[in-house]
Amino acid sequence: MNERQPRWTQTWLGGVRAAGVDLGHPGVRLGLPETGSGAVAGWGRRIGAVLVDWLICAWAIAGGLLRMEGQDIGLFGLGIFALEYVLLVSTIGMTLGMRLFGIRVAALNGGRPALPAVLVRTFLLCLAVPALVWDRDRRGLHDRASGTVVVNL
Repeated sequence: MNERQPRWTQTWLGGVRAAGVDLGHPGVRLGLPETGSGAVAGWGRRIGAVLVDWLICAWAIAGGLLRMEGQDIGLFGLGIFALEYVLLVSTIGMTLGMRLFGIRVAALNGGRPALPAVLVRTFLLCLAVPALVWDRDRRGLHDRASGTVVVNL
């Protein structure tokens, strides 16, 4: 039995999964299913939803409806984006882009997140960097700080 061992670089560059450690599916530590409704949403859906929301807020509303130009589109677009997130996620648990991609923001207990959690999550999401750092459950720093997770509908 000559079992192939991972190269030494695979154990730290690729993380523990590359070394053959099974950590389970994303969300297993949170009690979420592996697939289907309530499972942790994939990155493609999440990025798609943010892009749709950003295009609606910056291009359609700030640029088209409010007739902003130049750098004002980005600044006002970000403000509209934050307002959309706070209003929609705190009331229905998802934005327009999230609905289009079939995902929603949930509190760790499965319900809709409370307004303070949505405010923290939105502020950190607008900073962008916290959303780019995530854990093995696909939760960005903005999700961890607000006690939320993005799940499939």
